[in-house]
Amino acid sequence: MLPSRPGAERVNATSPVPAQAFRFSTPVIDTPGILILGRWIARLIALVVLLPFRFPVVVGTVAASAVVYSFFGWVGLAVVWSVAGLGLLVWWRRWPSSFRVLVALRALAAWRWLWVYRRHWQPVLVVAGLAESYQERQYLPRIRRVTCSVWADRVRVRLVAGTTPADFESRVAELAHGFAAPSCRITVLGPRDIVCEFPRTDTLAEPLDALPVPEMSDPASLPVGQREDGSTWFLRLHGTHVLVVGVTGAGKGSVIWSAVRALLPSICSGTARVWAIDPKRMELSYGRSLFARYADTGESAVALLEEAVAQMQERAQRYAGKQRAHIPTTGDPFTVVVLDEVAFLTAYHPDRDVRRRAENAIATLTSQGRSVGFCVLAALQDPRKEVMNLRNLFPDKVALRLDEASQVDMVLGEGARDRGANAHLIAPELPGVAFVRLEGSPVPVRVRAAYVSDDDIDAMTAEYGTPVLRPVTREGAA
Repeated sequence: MLPSRPGAERVNATSPVPAQAFRFSTPVIDTPGILILGRWIARLIALVVLLPFRFPVVVGTVAASAVVYSFFGWVGLAVVWSVAGLGLLVWWRRWPSSFRVLVALRALAAWRWLWVYRRHWQPVLVVAGLAESYQERQYLPRIRRVTCSVWADRVRVRLVAGTTPADFESRVAELAHGFAAPSCRITVLGPRDIVCEFPRTDTLAEPLDALPVPEMSDPASLPVGQREDGSTWFLRLHGTHVLVVGVTGAGKGSVIWSAVRALLPSICSGTARVWAIDPKRMELSYGRSLFARYADTGESAVALLEEAVAQMQERAQRYAGKQRAHIPTTGDPFTVVVLDEVAFLTAYHPDRDVRRRAENAIATLTSQGRSVGFCVLAALQDPRKEVMNLRNLFPDKVALRLDEASQVDMVLGEGARDRGANAHLIAPELPGVAFVRLEGSPVPVRVRAAYVSDDDIDAMTAEYGTPVLRPVTREGAA
């Protein structure tokens, strides 16, 4: 044992530090029973006062039934209920649309609020990590209202102070599974005010036949399919550019051919024209007589693109100082350049000069063309930057079935997957189903493009096609 140095003092290692001799604990004060009783009475009074405003139909029905019973007894109440039931039956048979909106969907919303959302709200939010704690108290976002449409529930939620809609957007998968819904999407209405949309059924599960050719077409609003809420999906081409992305078999051809089909009246009148580039020679060549220009090789495709750039710049020069917006006419028709498998020109073509010229032409068209009546409708399989680094020049994007979750944000923009655009989870047996993000709106919309069959294309070419096409170049053009 080593000797101690002079002046050294032995300290017992097990002796408590002076600060450890004092322990502080939160004082516990018993709440008087009268205060607890008063709180419950106040809650009961608030419930009674607010109940008629929250459920006016139910409260009114119960109150009217009580008045009838007090004056006429059980017989009178049975007669009144029988007459009311007969009236509802006649209403349902005679005016089903108004009955669905004013009676059936409201009753369904009340039931869903009580049995699904109010019943499971606390456990789902706690497990999902959306409940906040402060000073040993738990705070939950509050359900403000539940409304039902034919296909989905919309739950309006008041957020807890200090939380953001991004907290809910990052938990859409947990919310969907927690409330037994196929998906969940978040819409922000204002500060601390959001709507959680839970579909009850998949309205896009069945394939759509080709839509009828309209009598008149508006290039700014072309009917090409159906939205998830049952309304028609209108695709805008005039004044924008559209990028369609999806794996093989996802339905890119359905989007392209539905747009061409809806544009046929304008093509027939001469106020619109379609220039097509089809490197595969399989998709667009089937209806090539509908196109004013057609190319299927690298050289001819670049020549077509450069001709489009030249005409665009000539039109812009004529418009300079005279008009700021394009109006389709036979003299200056609206021009749609359809690029199927655009990656062939920007990344996969073996000739570096062809890739460079194609990329420059596409960049010029997408950055300058829409104000003078030129639109690029491009289809792509791989959205990575090294394959297609011009995707940010397309204001409107359509995300069909994708391979990876990370590709969703590549196509639709940052945060699209958190908002419920799960394009990577679209089933292979649902070709044409996609998520659409429009310019100026961060909320993705689920849609399905109509399927245009070979017979439909044959009928289109027979009625609207022209037998002769102006060639672009001698090689690979028609």
